Amino acid sequence: MALKATIYKADLSIADMDRGYYADHSLTLARHPSETDERMMVRLLAFVLHAHDALVFGKGLCVDDEPDLWRKDLTGAIQLWIDVGLPDEKWLRKACNRSDDVILLAYGGRAVDVWWSQIQNKLTRLDNLSILALPQDAGDALAALAARTMRLQCTVQDGHVFLTDGTHTVNTELIPLKTGTGA
Repeated sequence: MALKATIYKADLSIADMDRGYYADHSLTLARHPSETDERMMVRLLAFVLHAHDALVFGKGLCVDDEPDLWRKDLTGAIQLWIDVGLPDEKWLRKACNRSDDVILLAYGGRAVDVWWSQIQNKLTRLDNLSILALPQDAGDALAALAARTMRLQCTVQDGHVFLTDGTHTVNTELIPLKTGTGA
């Protein structure tokens, strides 16, 4: 018998001063049995950074053809493809061919540096790809915020991201590794 996803609820109050976006969102996240709290919270962070009424979570780790988050236009064309982790070059090329803009949030501490040194030269022609790295301490702090029911206030200003549950606060700045044309 297969293990089922664990359901998490998140009420987000987002104030993104960099984009002029201010909204509240009630989200349901399904955490795959093999997914860590850190990965789930990085997906949530990706939503915060690119929040939009049409941005939705993909079906998750068990589906090969979908990103972690995406935004489509009314015709079904993919405008924005967002993934988290350290995917291979083939996956990133596929995403760039299917979407107007692709954003990757890389996380994993030292593994990001090793991955980036191996893949960097292979991605130079992917003009619509942007890659941001999350510092390891921020990934750990995000994981500590994970709860089955979350109320988070999220502020983005001058590239800094602040997330708080009222008791604990995560303050981080993502490190740009590659900037695409749409970023």
